[in-house]
Amino acid sequence: MSKKIGFIGCGNMGSAILGGLIKSGFVNADEIIVSTKTESSSKRLKDEFNVLTTFDSKMVAREAKTVILAVKPNMYKQIVEEIEGELTEDKLIITIAAGITINNMEEWLGDDAKIIRTMPNTPAFVGEAMSAVCPNENVSKEELAYCIKMFESFGECVELEEKYFDGFVAVAGSSPAYVYMFIEAMADGAVKLGIPRAKAYKMAAQSVLGSAKMVLETGKHPGELKDAVCSPAGTTIEAVVELEKLGFRNSIIQAMDKCAEKSKNMHN
Repeated sequence: MSKKIGFIGCGNMGSAILGGLIKSGFVNADEIIVSTKTESSSKRLKDEFNVLTTFDSKMVAREAKTVILAVKPNMYKQIVEEIEGELTEDKLIITIAAGITINNMEEWLGDDAKIIRTMPNTPAFVGEAMSAVCPNENVSKEELAYCIKMFESFGECVELEEKYFDGFVAVAGSSPAYVYMFIEAMADGAVKLGIPRAKAYKMAAQSVLGSAKMVLETGKHPGELKDAVCSPAGTTIEAVVELEKLGFRNSIIQAMDKCAEKSKNMHN
């Protein structure tokens, strides 16, 4: 019953990756096996994705060629110790948890294990993730290429040295939450100005999507794109000056510092 990919745990992030892999056609649903803790999770995954589910993590580790550990960081040690006997040297082990280092994994599994530390974000679910990957020395070029191709099937992916992962958490792993707050605040502002809420959310979200696309597709500096919207003595510059007065950019930088600091402390 050998499977290509196995998930151990499948919460928000795991489901986003699972959904991204199936939607993109990277793998078929029948090539995936998932272990969950609860009957409700198992039912949800079966109904939504039509994948094989089990309550037995060892079975996933045994059957899957690539094992994605999608449990909470505080569960990692316990799960790794539980499945260790099933993880033969040819298995590729992918981690997605903040604060779990390659060093941690090698301590628990031994120096021969093939480990790729990754950090995706939840827009994987709509095929627009931003992910970082970092392999240990046992991972071959082909295996790394396979992992990158897997993560590119649901978004963008960069190879990144592990020492930069705390910064990556701040700029990509956690940042969807800041963007959702921004969209919500913009919609609140629109409602205050008389626009119906449903329309306000659509307007705000599409404006963020379009602006991000402009940065990615034109290759222009964000400051240049901002300047192009700011006409002399116009409406936009009024808003920009107010944002500067209230420390808009600085608040984002400070928040990212806090986020990275928390990520760092999780593995100290």
